Amino acid sequence: MPNQTIPLKDSLTMHNLMRAFAGESQARNRYTFAAKIAHEKKLPILENLFKLTADQEKAHAKVFYDFLKDCTGETIEITGSYPVDYGCDVAFQLEKAHHNEYEEYEDVYPKFAQIAEEEGFLPIAHAFREIAKVEKVHGDHFHYYLELLKNGSLFQANTQTTFICTNCGYLFEGETVPTLCPVCKEEQGYFIRISEAPFHS
Repeated sequence: MPNQTIPLKDSLTMHNLMRAFAGESQARNRYTFAAKIAHEKKLPILENLFKLTADQEKAHAKVFYDFLKDCTGETIEITGSYPVDYGCDVAFQLEKAHHNEYEEYEDVYPKFAQIAEEEGFLPIAHAFREIAKVEKVHGDHFHYYLELLKNGSLFQANTQTTFICTNCGYLFEGETVPTLCPVCKEEQGYFIRISEAPFHS
């Protein structure tokens, strides 16, 4: 493995860290906006998916920003391409989120990791590779719920299935979730398959 041969301030890796910081920060904001759209469409499960992912993108941004601490006081100029995914359709937001996450997983972060490794910044290369794996998970989640939404099966199953109301914990057994939760009277959007619910085995 190569040792660090140049200061971070003189490296391509410094610019890639700033690009990654900018990208993660923008993703956090896009997902926050998408969460509001899901809320307006009365889909709190998808709202929470976007909010959770936004928080994780913030954590990624901090990882990259922390690596830049030796550049404190510098103004780093970068060029980059960042998506504009403006729209009020939840399926559109899920589709674009899936695409963007996979772009980071398959292309952007592996390239950044390779450059960091060649320049001798091994912990940074490791961070790029590990965060790329997380972006794949994000992309898979977005794609999964996109398919459910497109197929009309977000609240419907082909077989007897257990759904849980994430607001009150009511368990529903059946194929089609009721329009309102029988217990808390919240709308259908709070229901999720129990196999997908957090803290349930």
